Amino acid sequence: MLIRVIDCETTGMKESGGAVCEVGWCDLTWDGNRATVSVPQSVVCDPGQPIPAEARAVHHIADRELKGAPSPAEAIARAIHNAPLLAAHVADFERDFIEAPGAQWICTYKVAVRAFADLLCHSNQFLRYELDLVAADDPLAMPPHRAGPDAYVTAHLLACILEGGEIDIDTMIRWSSGPALLTLVSFGKHRGSKWEDLPADYLQWITDKSELDRDTKANARYYLKRKEGALV
Repeated sequence: MLIRVIDCETTGMKESGGAVCEVGWCDLTWDGNRATVSVPQSVVCDPGQPIPAEARAVHHIADRELKGAPSPAEAIARAIHNAPLLAAHVADFERDFIEAPGAQWICTYKVAVRAFADLLCHSNQFLRYELDLVAADDPLAMPPHRAGPDAYVTAHLLACILEGGEIDIDTMIRWSSGPALLTLVSFGKHRGSKWEDLPADYLQWITDKSELDRDTKANARYYLKRKEGALV
């Protein structure tokens, strides 16, 4: 089975008018026992707008590098190439920019928060070092926050989870279709506490009044329903 791992660098969030300025991809081949990860590839693309400083501070891509580059649509089409199974870390971000009709998705972030529930952080760079996914000096994983190297790290994370033997691909796809189900709180006054131990009024505040991200709010709704007996 082949899984195409994707990573996008952008000018900002989709809802704020952001566009893709680099696409990276890497293939993972799974034979049921062992995963093989290919050399990553990437292509910069012209987003049709200047890259703001806050985005450039993450990926360090300059406007001058994009002159004459293909459009985001061309770059994305080259990257996904009709792959039936795609993966990305925080795949909801990539899915905001990538249309892939008929493709199924694995979100390695949503899988990792369940597979490594005792960790407070689940970014791919944190997991890279925490799980010793690739050698620190592996040039294919450098630099961080560029599309090709990040796809490569994510592919190795996926390989690690698959080779662990406890979570199969169908389960990953199912988990990826819902919110990230966190176990430990990674922010605020309850940092390090279990979500299931949070008071109901705090969960209600997260759901109704906070400006936290959609996965965190979905998590709060899930545990609030469990606390109210609506879920078991």
